[in-house]
Amino acid sequence: MAVIDQHRTWLKVEERLATETDPVLRRNLGLLVTHMKAEAVFDLPLLMSTVSETAVYKTFVQDAATWPRGKAAVQEFYEGFAASGARKLCMDLDRLVVDRDCILTEGTMRMAWPGSTLQAMNIVVDDPDADYLYETRMAILWPIAEDGLFNGEDTYVGEDGFAGIADRKLNPDDIVLYEPAGASH
Repeated sequence: MAVIDQHRTWLKVEERLATETDPVLRRNLGLLVTHMKAEAVFDLPLLMSTVSETAVYKTFVQDAATWPRGKAAVQEFYEGFAASGARKLCMDLDRLVVDRDCILTEGTMRMAWPGSTLQAMNIVVDDPDADYLYETRMAILWPIAEDGLFNGEDTYVGEDGFAGIADRKLNPDDIVLYEPAGASH
């Protein structure tokens, strides 16, 4: 089994969506699936179509002054993230709670960070052309604004996923990427 399989990110969400009957909860779950799949292939217009104008992305291991505030800042955040090359990720969910105003996802976040990016972060790796495994326990609250879009992400992490990352080199077959139907190769 692959270490990172992007399809696992939305598997539990799609399973819940298949059985959910409440129209508001279905809308919220559908929004999350759209967001997750757009993030997997970095379809920025589709990704940003799920984000409210007033969104704030809170990561509680960072200073609140650095949190992206507003849709334009969130877009810059995603553009910077894509530029890092660390877009191969999987949030392996084991908990999903859906409310009318918020969704909670919790599980193990795994990301393939390029060796060259890690080197730029002053992390010594033996192969700048390889990917290395970032892994941490993560919970994300997805508040939903009155416009029905995500008003941010409130992210909590368990441990430092970068600790020991240089010892977790990935092989290419450790990663299974999502490719939407009809996508060109």
